[in-house]
Amino acid sequence: MLSRIAESLFWIGRYIERSDGTARILDVHLQLLLEDPWIDEDSACRALMAVMGSEPNDDVSLGPQDVIALLAVDPHHPASIAHSVTAARENARRAREIVSTELWEAINHTNARMPRHVASDKTHEFFRWVRDRSALAVGVVDSASSRDEAWHFFSLGRAVERADMTARLLATRSLTEASGPSWTTILRSCGGYEAYLRSYRGVPSTLSAAEFLLLDRLFPRSIISSVIRAEESLREIDPRAGRVGVTDQAQRLLGQIRSELEYRPIGDILHDLSGNMERVQEFVSAATDAIRQRYFPTSAVPVWIGEVS
Repeated sequence: MLSRIAESLFWIGRYIERSDGTARILDVHLQLLLEDPWIDEDSACRALMAVMGSEPNDDVSLGPQDVIALLAVDPHHPASIAHSVTAARENARRAREIVSTELWEAINHTNARMPRHVASDKTHEFFRWVRDRSALAVGVVDSASSRDEAWHFFSLGRAVERADMTARLLATRSLTEASGPSWTTILRSCGGYEAYLRSYRGVPSTLSAAEFLLLDRLFPRSIISSVIRAEESLREIDPRAGRVGVTDQAQRLLGQIRSELEYRPIGDILHDLSGNMERVQEFVSAATDAIRQRYFPTSAVPVWIGEVS
């Protein structure tokens, strides 16, 4: 497969997952502000922007609508939902000869219907719409794609991004020193509340809920499950990876995430949850760079040393 096609498929998967994950995180944040009327909105909004990798202007006070305007519907903000949808469409256009008509229509329709403004009383509906559209795109790929190299690159992108977004979602638990969203709210936001109840048969506690979202191999949105899925995709793409004499930096970095989470007491992770989740994000970023260098090498740009006479 051409590297440009593989790269487009990888980023389609990432951007679809990113739009879904951002919608879930923003939904949790708004729920936090509703549950705790005493919280400092400006501090909470700035903390959320930091979790999403954005640095807001220090000269102005931030509120929920400012966060929505930046992280939901601003097509020029790299961390926004609108930007992710637009980028997914652009990558689908570049790989149009590979992308199915159904997937192209799903992404193109979502991009065309993306609003430029969301009223305060319509935010929950908007986030649900984004999640539904993301689920539709993923469902189209899962139900009608051959399990070939193209599907594995798409799945690799989704798995890598999901690990990153779940880490960001868990980081919202420590948005402020005073409070954060309840574990029930976080579990519901990622669709894992019922699955958690079946596994633990009780009201979510800090220890068990964190363990579920970090280490449960059967729940697809947990960090461990996402990392394992990414490792499986890499092995399917290049079966030689992991053999003697073949080095795969991406697999090494993903394995390091898995090892640090699985072989540390959950209490130690919770002691500095925000810092540990930031470390997961750093490993995911490094793994992405390693994947790019191995499978999507940038073609060299010729350097002109003089004019042609």
